[in-house]
Amino acid sequence: MSDTTLDGPVLAADGTPLKRSLARALRRQKLRALMLIAPLLIFILVTFIMPVADMLFRSVENGIVEDTLPRTVVALADWDADSGELPSEAVFAAMAADLKDAAEAKTHTKVGSRLNYENPGISSLFRKTGRRAKKFDIEADGPWKEQLIDINDGWGEREVWRTIQTYSPTYTAGYYLNAVDMQVGTDGAEMRPEDERIYMLLLKRTLWMSLLITFSCILLGYPVAWILANLPMRQANLLMILVLLPFWTSLLVRTSAWKILLQQQGVINDILVWIGLVADDNRLVMINNQFGTIVAMTHILLPFMILPMYSVMQTIPPSYLRAAKSLGATDWTAFWRVYFPQTVPGIGAGSILVFILAIGYYITPALVGGTTGTFISNRIAFHISTSLNWGLAAALGAILLAVVLALYWAYDKIVGIDNVKLG
Repeated sequence: MSDTTLDGPVLAADGTPLKRSLARALRRQKLRALMLIAPLLIFILVTFIMPVADMLFRSVENGIVEDTLPRTVVALADWDADSGELPSEAVFAAMAADLKDAAEAKTHTKVGSRLNYENPGISSLFRKTGRRAKKFDIEADGPWKEQLIDINDGWGEREVWRTIQTYSPTYTAGYYLNAVDMQVGTDGAEMRPEDERIYMLLLKRTLWMSLLITFSCILLGYPVAWILANLPMRQANLLMILVLLPFWTSLLVRTSAWKILLQQQGVINDILVWIGLVADDNRLVMINNQFGTIVAMTHILLPFMILPMYSVMQTIPPSYLRAAKSLGATDWTAFWRVYFPQTVPGIGAGSILVFILAIGYYITPALVGGTTGTFISNRIAFHISTSLNWGLAAALGAILLAVVLALYWAYDKIVGIDNVKLG
């Protein structure tokens, strides 16, 4: 359609060309829509995108070594760690000057803590030397190699200097290597000793137990959701209150209750002993292991499976089953061929919800999991709050995020995310 006539362009009421007036009105409409969603965009940016970006940055950021020991980093650049010899006197002199400045700025303990993650013992080396470094006279004192080794024998170990050289760049892949049970060796990345490999074991355990918890929630939640969808409204509402009741109770209280129920002197073992199924001197160990974690987390996450399945089942007309039976189908055939396929979207929604929640849980596994039932999220929490190794915690979190996204992508390809419904 043309915006001109034989007498010239079509004009709006204010005298401007119609095409320009429509474009301006469209821009205003888009601007108003953007202003309406701006608070939500800002909220997502501040509470989700920025923390994730900060986590990804912390997993590779390593500027503290270069910033604290600038002279040493430059002097060590030409040192051959495989030569079998310690660095030259110039490197030791640079380290003495850097330590003096770092001790005065009180940053020597920070770089020591950073390097201690890679080589245990370096933290005390920097701390002890830093107490003496304030009195160094860089111009008059020397030679520094003998002086530093006299202060602490650690300065005479090539592995200490190798660690400083290896982790001197501004950015490092060391955190990610540690997160997959690897380390930077003489020939590049290599696996850690067998007794130090814990993170891949934790990751596999986390994925496996999360799948078991999800499957357990499906088995227990499907019959409950079916009953809810087929009961009269009054009875269904009463049962729904019982389903939602755990949400009104503290997570800590629910987890502590399972500790009381599952322990060897707990309620369940007492009942089994009372009815004669278990001997009193052979009580079952159901707590501080994987079984305790699966049971407690299944109970906690079960409502998140029931609600999506119930909302989907409620939309399935009962006449479908009656029609199948009238055509000769048995109860099982009518259920499996007619009813169950229509509930798959609810199962998919509940499974995604439960699995993602389970893979990131750490309170319940910490309380009832013991040493064999904890998740990788417990290790992340430990590094954030106890060891303060935020770089490794960020790397573990990034790997966990990547695994979840990969599983989500695989689920979308196999099942199709469009087939997932919450109601």
